[in-house]
Amino acid sequence: MASDDLHGFTPGEIHPRIAELVRSVLGPLTKVLHRPTLDGIENLPEGPFLLVANHGAGVGASELACLAALYVEKVGVGRKLAGFAHPIAFRFPWFSTFMRNVGAVPSTYEAGKATLAAGIPLLVFPGGDHETLRPFWEHDVVTFGGRKGFLKMARAANVPIVPLGIRGAHLTVPILWRSRRVLPYLLVTPRLFGIKRWGVSALAALGAGVLLTRRWHPAIRALSTLAWLGSPLTFLPVVPMTIRMRIGAPIAPSELFTDEDPELERARDRVEGAVQSLVDALGKSPKP
Repeated sequence: MASDDLHGFTPGEIHPRIAELVRSVLGPLTKVLHRPTLDGIENLPEGPFLLVANHGAGVGASELACLAALYVEKVGVGRKLAGFAHPIAFRFPWFSTFMRNVGAVPSTYEAGKATLAAGIPLLVFPGGDHETLRPFWEHDVVTFGGRKGFLKMARAANVPIVPLGIRGAHLTVPILWRSRRVLPYLLVTPRLFGIKRWGVSALAALGAGVLLTRRWHPAIRALSTLAWLGSPLTFLPVVPMTIRMRIGAPIAPSELFTDEDPELERARDRVEGAVQSLVDALGKSPKP
């Protein structure tokens, strides 16, 4: 999606009705389910920046809900923060409108560049599907999968990177298997929508087990099981884990981007390490 598609709405601007729903419904709900905390708000700089975080499991529903609720509560809607979302979410008119009304922009270089150029900070999860689909026993491992596109955006826009560590969100959707070659093609649906990776969650495995025991025609059992395994519903959060988040100190462009690191290998390692340090520190802090 080109930057022209950002015309007509302001990235990071939450519709007043949605903001009210966040305050009155989402906030109380997340406090009951996940008891979320958000520290380090004072580290957010003025002007545009990249807020770079590790990703939870599945579609990251729990962490996004908690972050949205606490950001609106602690910072307020007046201080805009746009968020990258998969471009597929903007292919459907009704869902595209919703995504725009929550301040999201498609996760493309053009949209990110336009957002930062407008002076609006941008939240990104560089690990993307690689990180959300990692198995649950690696829940506290920060892994961007070698991706460096976010660094190229920050370098081009000359903006600081602010690390955000999130702990607990990945365990809300226990993932059993991550696949790049087998599942996306076997289940058909992911590849039809341009999704390169897919996973099997505990909920997916449980549902598949139930479907396979039904006394249906074998073909119906097989098709219904494949349809279930390929459904995004299998990534709904089912475990009410405590979610804790911490914002770290900004890293200035001059500290990250040097002539000695043209391929951004060291810059990526530094940002990934900064996020990992925050996640580790959250594991040592007293629980609320």
